[in-house]
Amino acid sequence: MVGASGLVGRHIVAVLHERGHQATTVARTPGPDVDHALDATKDTPPLEGHDGVVFAAGVDDRNIPRKPAYPTFHAGNVEPVARLLGAARDHGLTRAVVLGSYYTHFHRTHPEWRLAALHPYIRSRVEQARAAREAAGADLPVAVLELPFVFGRAGDRLPNWAEPLEKWVTSRSPLVAPPGGSAATTARRVAEVAVRALEDRSGEDIPVGDENLTWREMFGRIADATGHPRRVRSLPAGVVKAALRLTGVVHALQGKESGLDPAHLPDLLLRELFLGEGTPGAIEGALGETFTR
Repeated sequence: MVGASGLVGRHIVAVLHERGHQATTVARTPGPDVDHALDATKDTPPLEGHDGVVFAAGVDDRNIPRKPAYPTFHAGNVEPVARLLGAARDHGLTRAVVLGSYYTHFHRTHPEWRLAALHPYIRSRVEQARAAREAAGADLPVAVLELPFVFGRAGDRLPNWAEPLEKWVTSRSPLVAPPGGSAATTARRVAEVAVRALEDRSGEDIPVGDENLTWREMFGRIADATGHPRRVRSLPAGVVKAALRLTGVVHALQGKESGLDPAHLPDLLLRELFLGEGTPGAIEGALGETFTR
């Protein structure tokens, strides 16, 4: 389990144990629950004696590197997966799971959006899946879990975006939301899907979404969960576009480039990035865990 100290990684290890499997844990930071402390973007963990591998590490879209951005995302998301899956193939492993992004789902279902061409981060996720399967070969099926917002808690680990969202909804700043929305799921649900994919030797792309929320619904429910319920007002799409254009100008002046291009990001954020029908209330328990202290 590469990335075992993260929110989803911890849940995957727990579900593996619950279902009678043994797991070797790998993470960048040493800890009591980490068997091997190493940087998976640079080193390959020991694979002898294992049946399968899960990759839940890499670089996310919050990273804003120096321009050009793509080499940073390729180095963090593509190269380590190709190296890991190639080594897994050579050691005779029989199953693998890579935790990816739901942007690859929309890249596949809406090619007219040109997501990989416009956004370096999404390009890296598309290349990650391709490179993983190419390195693994025909005898090592690789399931790619396409993940949206993931709510939940594992000890002291929370989603990376939870703290800034909580500070915002509990501040005196206006609570506003643009059009559009996103699918959401829970860390426990992702873990169950990942372990089932390992057991079934799935080689599929698997979108994981339990509930579809507009941004207005999501921010309102987060405010409720923090104990600071208040009205969420509508934010015009034009304001979002102008703000993101300004963000792009600032990045350019700093010599930086975002993994999600601000010039084209409104085309994503203002859409309803939903997965399937969804189940109302499906993430309520995990949402409460995320924001209740």
